[in-house]
Amino acid sequence: MRIAMVAMSGVRAHNPELTALGLTLPGFVERGKTIAALPSLSLLTLAGMTPERHDVSYHEVADLDDLDALPECDLAAVSTYTAQAKEAYALSDRFRAEGVPTVIGGLHATSVPDEAAEHADAVVIGEGERTWLEVLQDAATGRLAPRYAGAGDFELRQAPMPRFDLLEPERYNRLTVQTQRGCPWRCEFCASSILLTERYKLKPVDRVIEEIRAIKRIWHRPFVEFADDNSFANKRRSRELVDAIGQEGGVRWFTETDVSVAEDAALLAAMGAAGCVEVLIGFESPTMAGLDGIETRRNWKRRQLGRYREVVGRIQEHGIAVNACFVLGLDGDDVGVFDAVEEFVDAVVPFDVQITVLTPFPATPLYNRLLAAGRILFPGAWERCTLFDVNFRPANMTVEQLERGLVDLGRRLYSQEATDRRRSGFKAQWRDGRARQRATRLTPAS
Repeated sequence: MRIAMVAMSGVRAHNPELTALGLTLPGFVERGKTIAALPSLSLLTLAGMTPERHDVSYHEVADLDDLDALPECDLAAVSTYTAQAKEAYALSDRFRAEGVPTVIGGLHATSVPDEAAEHADAVVIGEGERTWLEVLQDAATGRLAPRYAGAGDFELRQAPMPRFDLLEPERYNRLTVQTQRGCPWRCEFCASSILLTERYKLKPVDRVIEEIRAIKRIWHRPFVEFADDNSFANKRRSRELVDAIGQEGGVRWFTETDVSVAEDAALLAAMGAAGCVEVLIGFESPTMAGLDGIETRRNWKRRQLGRYREVVGRIQEHGIAVNACFVLGLDGDDVGVFDAVEEFVDAVVPFDVQITVLTPFPATPLYNRLLAAGRILFPGAWERCTLFDVNFRPANMTVEQLERGLVDLGRRLYSQEATDRRRSGFKAQWRDGRARQRATRLTPAS
């Protein structure tokens, strides 16, 4: 069979003002653009477990209007973020109209399988590795089932090698590797791999290194993004992974973690030495009320607020930039949160900052709670799940105040002056850190 792996890509914003104004601000969606430009690791992984007798091709579609002709294939596997789901459905419909069967999977399809089934011959629910070979066998015989859910839990020690060789590396500023799946925390708004697997699980370090080496075969000195929800939640494994990356060498990397990474100075030093350039940390809110209840198990994030300021400095002293992420519109926050975020950023000077609005993604506890309370403005309007569009009624401000607050705060945070100040602050913290490390090495033991 000829199998086309097709990923929807590109940046989306439904609000025309954000498109015309907000998205032109320097850095406003820098992280969003990076994510949108990443290849689909899920499709590359499925390609990696596809038997060699099949011919596999990889494609990205940023805009349906620019797609003159569909890839020639006998089966199309479509992957999409929620914001592009309706475009993915339209693309799948086009394939089917030309007689090509389609299969859709991933987070969005797993969350709303009945909806996805209206536009695809088959829907893969949950982790695709569990059922992909069955999908291929059924497709080859013309007997695709409507649903593929699989049984049990996929073990990452069996993870196939992604087909990085299908990519043109010059098109990307970074490629992705997954070192784990799931997260020990359960944030109410989180639409990530916890929707695919209930269990937090780790990929063996030697397999991670094998994937890095596969990337290095097509890209001499790559930039790798670890596609994890929380790379350093397991501290014992964290040091093993970082040491292995350092020994491998020749790679710069970025990942997501939580504030607890700052507790281990030795780990931070090892990360810097191993090529870690930046970490993204979800601070979510600079207020106690905003953080209350967003981590649904132990209210863990609320208890970390008092450490927020020192965390950024500790990390950046090791030459690792912090991308501090905030979610606007949390139930505990009112209109004062916009000034509070700006004050925090000005005082703490993280290298990068990311602001988004609270986004109720399908199947998350947040979406279910807001839907039950009648607070979703447009149920099923997935095109508004961009992280920049408001699709709910905030608890302590109006929709208009949240929309305006996002854009106005973006103006202030991403002005050239504010951006330069953060860059300078990071460099100063790094210099101070190096000076302290030199002083420590030169001070004789007592």
